This record gives sequence, C-alpha cells and structure tokens, in this order.
Amino acid sequence: MLDINFIRENKEKVREVLAIRHADINLDKVLELDGNKRELISSVDQLRQQRNEAAKNRDIEKGKQIKGELDTKENELKGVESELNDLLLRVPNIPLDDVPVGKDDTENKVLRKWGEPKKLNFQPKDHVELGDILDIIDIERAGKVTGSRFAYLKNEAAILQFALINFVFETLRDEETLRKIADKVDPSIKIKPFIPVVPPVMIRPEVYTRMGRLDPTVIEERYYLPKDDLYLIGSAEHTLGPLHMDETINERDLPIRYVGYSTAFRREAGAYGKDVRGILRVHQFDKVEMETFTLPEDSAKEQEFIVAIQEYLMQSLGVPYQVVIICTGDMTTPDARQIDIEAWVPSQDRYRETHTSDLMTDYQARRLGTRVKRGDGKTEFVHMNDATAFAIGRTLIAILENNQQEDGTVVVPEALRKYTGFSEIRPKV
Repeated sequence: MLDINFIRENKEKVREVLAIRHADINLDKVLELDGNKRELISSVDQLRQQRNEAAKNRDIEKGKQIKGELDTKENELKGVESELNDLLLRVPNIPLDDVPVGKDDTENKVLRKWGEPKKLNFQPKDHVELGDILDIIDIERAGKVTGSRFAYLKNEAAILQFALINFVFETLRDEETLRKIADKVDPSIKIKPFIPVVPPVMIRPEVYTRMGRLDPTVIEERYYLPKDDLYLIGSAEHTLGPLHMDETINERDLPIRYVGYSTAFRREAGAYGKDVRGILRVHQFDKVEMETFTLPEDSAKEQEFIVAIQEYLMQSLGVPYQVVIICTGDMTTPDARQIDIEAWVPSQDRYRETHTSDLMTDYQARRLGTRVKRGDGKTEFVHMNDATAFAIGRTLIAILENNQQEDGTVVVPEALRKYTGFSEIRPKV
C-alpha cells in the first residue's frame, strides 16, 4: 500500500504509474474520498468536543441532538474509510527507476547469461520421458488418483528433492559462503544467516489481503476452504511475510532473513492449455523461499544479494540460465522491482522461469504494520524482499534435461551428491 500522503503530494507521478502498470483505478476518486475522509474526521472531532461540553454543562437535550449527528457522521466516516481503503489496496507499488517500461512479458529485458546451453549430439528427451524410463515421475497414476496437473515423485526424484532442500538450507546458514557471495555485490552487506522455517500452508483471508497477494487479479488462482475460511498458500512467502505483522523491530536486529520450505497450491486458472505436459505447471508443488526484512536504505542491495544467492545456487548445479528484469506491465502489484532467473530447458530449446526475486520496498510492510524503531526513537516501515531459492519441480526439470545422456542416464550435479548418495540415475525400463 502506498502512503496516502505520498499519493496526495505526487498525483501525476502516481497517475503515470497506474498507466504503465495497467491498473484500472480512478485516482480522482481516491483523492476525492481522501478529502471527504479528512473533512469527516474534522466534523467528528468537533462534534465530540461539543458533546463533551454539553455533558459538562448537563445540557441533556443538546447532548442527545449532538449524539445523533455524531452517530451519522461516524457511520459516514466508516463508509468512506472502507471505500478508500479498498481502492488504496489496489494501487500498485512505484517501480524503481531501472525497471523497464513495457506492456507485457515480451518487453522484459535480459541482464546477463551464465553457462552455454549444451549442444547434445542426440535428440533430447523431455523430463516426462526421462521420468518414465528412470521410474522417478509418475503422472499417469497421479491422474487416476487426483486428476490432471499432479504427479508422484518417487525413487531418486524424491531423494533429489530433499537433496535440493538440504543444499539450500546448508548454504543459507553458512556465514562464510554468504560472505563470499555478498562481497561480489557490496562488501557493506551485513551477513546474518537465514533462519530456517517450515511455515503454515494455510492463511486467513484478511492476512492474505494485507500481504497484497489476494487481489481480484489473482483470487481465481487461490484454493479456498470455505468451512474454515482459510486459503491454501501459493508460496511459502505468503506466510513468511506476516511473521512480524503488527510488530516493531529494533534497528539493531535488522536484517532478518528467513528461508522457508513448504508445499504450495495454485489453480493455474489463467494458464488453461499451457504447459499441460509434465510437472512444469502443476496445482501442487514444493518450493524453498527466502524472505528478508531490512532497513529502507538497504533493500535494493539486499535484492541484489538475493539474486547473487540464486545465481550461486544455479551455478552450483551447473544449469545454464539467464537473468531477466521484469517490465512494468508484467510485475505483480506489490513489486517495486522484479528480477527472474530462467533456466535452459533442452527439450524446449529455450529458457524457462525457475526463480523470482521481488523487492516490495515498504509496500507490504505498510499493509502488515511491520515497523523498525531507529536509534533516535523514531519508527518507520521496514522494507521487504522475497525470492525463490528453489522451485523444486522446475529445478528437477532443469537437472534432468541438462544432465541427460543418450541412453537416458542422468548425471547428478556434484553439489548434490553428498545428500543423495548416488552420482547418476540409470534407466529401469
């Protein structure tokens, strides 16, 4: 959520942002409601003062009259506040200056690439074929049990999943590794290990809304449990973000960094007919996510640090990738800057998104009421970042396809072998 004072003082800037982010919001209505709210607050304050004076003078009749007027004004104020808040929740974040202006994903910009896509001297199999001959991914039986867009991971694929989780958790708790990664970005970055978390996979609607992840553009993607009035989360960040909701953090305790593992759920309602084959786009998937809380002046370099961590993880797996900055028309509402990593997928002969890094500045913190108390006693909203460490299914696709041999054998990345206990997966059929 943007500060209403900022909106009031920067009307044209906000109007421009609404246009480049394709947000269908009537800014004039927002400003009108804001003006009405301030007038009503003034009227309510005056009536309360008059009511107190009437009570002091024991003027019962006047007191009754004022009470009636006060009740009316307070009800009006509640209505205006509710309408204004609904609109403010839909106003997108202000993009950072380096975010490219564009209408959709065709105008995202590649920042850099790492690794050369392998030129295989045979026709590459996709992960579905590999999963079948290696007996590690079973889509057919999952379809009978649960329906489309589900899969069983078994045998070595199940072991690989937990190898990825262990690798990430160990890396993000290792201060020496984090220091080496940070020094390549900015030596002034404060090194604190990530705190490992297994978060809840259900969330209350009002908290989801405060996170900025339950607006009308995405609500169809969410699984809702009406009996319990709870949603299933679409990513671990959705319940990591509210960890410090309505709290004030001491400046000396920042940054706070979390790494969380969870199952996530998405309907993929807007992706009908897209990527229906395999485990690239499914309804249930597992992810390891990073969530950090920083001082405002540190949040941009914190995102750069996070992206450097993501690149370290991908380079450790030996998977070629490209880093992409997302344009204004393709970013989600809370983002001030979004950077993605896309891994090379041989069977598709192109890069596919495996990681996202979202810098929200104070947009989520303002909605969540998460503040920092400075050394001088003043308080302000913290800045928040969230990012993918590994989207398990998509990372498995990248590993399987990039490390396949002509006979279907898959070589396990060296970084994972101490967790798996095996160095390759051989065909079983």
